Amino acid sequence: MGESVLKEQMVMRFSIFDDLSNSINLEIHLFEQLRRFNFFDKEGVKDPETNQVFEKLKEINISSCASGRGQIVIADCEGMIYMINRKFQITSFKAYDIRVSHLYQLKQFNILLSVGEDEEGINPLIKVWNLDKFDKGIPLCSRICRAIPSNKPTPVTCLAVHENLNWMAVGFQNGSVVVFKGDVKSDRHSKTWTVYENQKPITGLAFRPTGKNIILFVATDNSILSINLSAKDKTTILEQFGCSLGCSVMSDSNQDHQFVIGRQDGVYFYQPDCRGPCLVIEGEKLKLEWFRGYLIIVGKESKAFLKAPIANQSMEMHTVTVCDMQNKFIAHTAPYPDVVDVLSEWGSLYVLSGDRKLYQLQEKDTQTKLEMLFKKNNYTLAISLARSQQYDQEGLIDIFTQYGDHLYGKGDHDGAIDQYIKTIGKLEASYVIRKFLDSQRIHNLTKYLQALHKAQMATEEHTTLLLNCYTKLKDVSKLDEFIMTKDREVDFDVETAIKVCRQAGYYEHALFLAEKHGKHEWYLRIQLEKIKDYQKALQYIGNLEFAEADDNLKKYGKMLMSEIPDQTTELLKKLCTDYRPSNRLLVDQSDLDGSVPRIQKASAEEFIHIFVNNSAKLTEFLEYMIKTKPNSPSLLYNTLLELYLHDIVHEGGDMEAKNEKQRRTLDLLQNPDANYDLDQALVLCQMNNFKAGILFLYEKAQLYQQILRYHMEHNEIPHVIDTCKKFGQHDPQLWVQALSYFAKKEESCKSQLMEVLSNIDKRNLLPPLLVIETLAHNSTATLSIIKDYIIRRLQLENDQIAEDERLIRQYREDTEKKRKQIEELKTTAKIFQNSKCSICSHPLELPSVHFLCEPHSFHQHCLESYAENDTECPVCLPENRKIMDIIRAQEQSRDLHESFHNQLERSQDGFSVVADYFGRGVFNKVTVITDSNARFSASPPGRNLSSQFS
Repeated sequence: MGESVLKEQMVMRFSIFDDLSNSINLEIHLFEQLRRFNFFDKEGVKDPETNQVFEKLKEINISSCASGRGQIVIADCEGMIYMINRKFQITSFKAYDIRVSHLYQLKQFNILLSVGEDEEGINPLIKVWNLDKFDKGIPLCSRICRAIPSNKPTPVTCLAVHENLNWMAVGFQNGSVVVFKGDVKSDRHSKTWTVYENQKPITGLAFRPTGKNIILFVATDNSILSINLSAKDKTTILEQFGCSLGCSVMSDSNQDHQFVIGRQDGVYFYQPDCRGPCLVIEGEKLKLEWFRGYLIIVGKESKAFLKAPIANQSMEMHTVTVCDMQNKFIAHTAPYPDVVDVLSEWGSLYVLSGDRKLYQLQEKDTQTKLEMLFKKNNYTLAISLARSQQYDQEGLIDIFTQYGDHLYGKGDHDGAIDQYIKTIGKLEASYVIRKFLDSQRIHNLTKYLQALHKAQMATEEHTTLLLNCYTKLKDVSKLDEFIMTKDREVDFDVETAIKVCRQAGYYEHALFLAEKHGKHEWYLRIQLEKIKDYQKALQYIGNLEFAEADDNLKKYGKMLMSEIPDQTTELLKKLCTDYRPSNRLLVDQSDLDGSVPRIQKASAEEFIHIFVNNSAKLTEFLEYMIKTKPNSPSLLYNTLLELYLHDIVHEGGDMEAKNEKQRRTLDLLQNPDANYDLDQALVLCQMNNFKAGILFLYEKAQLYQQILRYHMEHNEIPHVIDTCKKFGQHDPQLWVQALSYFAKKEESCKSQLMEVLSNIDKRNLLPPLLVIETLAHNSTATLSIIKDYIIRRLQLENDQIAEDERLIRQYREDTEKKRKQIEELKTTAKIFQNSKCSICSHPLELPSVHFLCEPHSFHQHCLESYAENDTECPVCLPENRKIMDIIRAQEQSRDLHESFHNQLERSQDGFSVVADYFGRGVFNKVTVITDSNARFSASPPGRNLSSQFS
């Protein structure tokens, strides 16, 4: 039957769903379009004991089968239950007296439920067998209950048990569904009620194993419905047609459990509240089973499958089809004679045929399946299969790579690149890139590189290659999308992108990246070197934080100063005082927090070099800095002074402007806050012959002799005298230098010489002989000039001689008196007539102490308590100590010969130095006379007197 005919029939069959098409997404798959594979190996089960065909079930009249807990369970019409283990050994026990009609094996518990009859007539009993416990060699029957709805005997058609062991449902021939709530293993606390009644027999029951609510699916011949047992048996009609007995099953998908039914025209899937997808499979369905994501369909065989005559012509052929529902393909299909049941156990499928033979369907391993798909170049299905089998990532990457290579070999480069993109992170990118380096494949290469960046696996070379692809394609829109999307997450190396855009001439894109990602150096290089938009570059610097602005102005300041000096100077003023980025609010969060704002300022001296060709702007900048920051470093003041002096020297004929510049320069020098280097300023003034500055700096440095010498060198005679008058009190030697200066001049300087001599005489700066010797070199200096000076000096000398002679006589007389007193003390008795103590002024009492200094006498106890030393008079002691200190100082200084010679060599009046040392006794041997303060102690009456001398 052609595909078009099938589609037409399918539309006719599902016309009843037209009214639900707006609310239900119906997915339909054509069975004939699904690909067929043989992913299961079929073989007949052999008896391990005889190694022959397993025929132990041959004589059993099978009525029901079950599996799921490590064994296959079979019931017969004689009431026996047979259990087959993995070694295909059979054990059996009598379960019912008459027959067994249904078996249900729980998957999570080793509990077996059966329905059968112990009595004639319609009297079905439900028995619960605990297969872990045995009683007299048979499993323990923990519960027996009757299965009769509303006391109306009717055969049981189907049985379902919830895996939580709290719910059990029984379907009957008369269309009733009875639910047992409570512990399935016992009768205690069990509640039974009928949840559904219908005129048609119940053909299928299934509990949905997951979810908050307990959902029971019910199938009849003419309807499919779901019952929410947790919501007071809320019933939802899902379909207005049903299925035959055994043609329903609950899928065991981990993601979504669905109720599946089989009909003549297809297989339908249902959720608790709606219909799901549909699989169109033609043919009569006899039974549905579910195994590991596979739907097993047992249907009647068509004549197309009959390849050989059947041995037993009484049996008809059935077809077992294994469908992979997730990947949409048929994994196995084969005919079997009169299939009784399909069981899943020990990881395999077992088909029980009408001739009581067991056939095992063993699923091939995943790698074998994939190899089969690879041979048929069915890579799409191989990928889907690998994913459904939880294939590891390495294996998937290998499949993607093979698929990509296959498509590339076929010339499907677009499909190939899609597969290669899936290998990003595992497959070496160069493997793919080499395949698409041809210019005709640049679109594919671009797509791969984009995905590489999106996965953040790109290197600098990949970014360069991608951007080169964009530029070669001149695809500005893609370049904009890759670079200039503001909210786009960056998945490439920014600097590499900037370099490529810059080299390709896409300056706007390079600037966007540099500005967005804070690559300040790249932004400024492009603006200044390529675009030459100096204004924008300077504005960008002004928006940077302090550290970046400082660095970039040092780097590009010279270029900016040569192009836009005014704006650059203004920015420098801000940077060196109190910098704040131009785009920042005047009041920011730090100010609102109450914290003290941190002042950021650069060192102005570090920017002087950028004004190398613009002295006017440098002058403006330095004047501003000195005005706003008077404590600026000395380099700023020195540089500004040099600029001022340079302007003075190179000023034209405008005398007024020149005077103004000189005034400004002198103001700078005289500014008390000016922090210039004095020596350097002096050198600058001397180099530029700035007289006012030189004289001021000499005076400031107290170089008075330099001032005098400057006037002498420039023959400024009035200024020489003025200098001596002004600074003579600080340095009297100025008058001596002035005398030498005028003495060497041949022109008449009589008045100046007389004034100089007058000051030398007044200050006694030179001996007369040196004055005469100095003036002897001047031919114009006559005796009349020095006559008065010589007369005054001689008169002074005579007066001094007379005074010295008088002092000599006086000192001799005093010395003679002292010698006589000493002699008298040594040879003549001393009479003490003092009547009062010199300390307390009370009358003297014995014992008392008298000193030879005569006027001082003391009580002994007063002397001991007051005086530090009782051998000296405490009243005369201070004066005596002064005299002794002078004598000791003379003794210490009399041996200072080296000091004497040094002073004698440096002094212009050596006679005065010698006289001073004579006066200090350096050349005399001093004899120290013992102090005459003697102590005399008076004893009590009747005792001899004694005297003590010290």
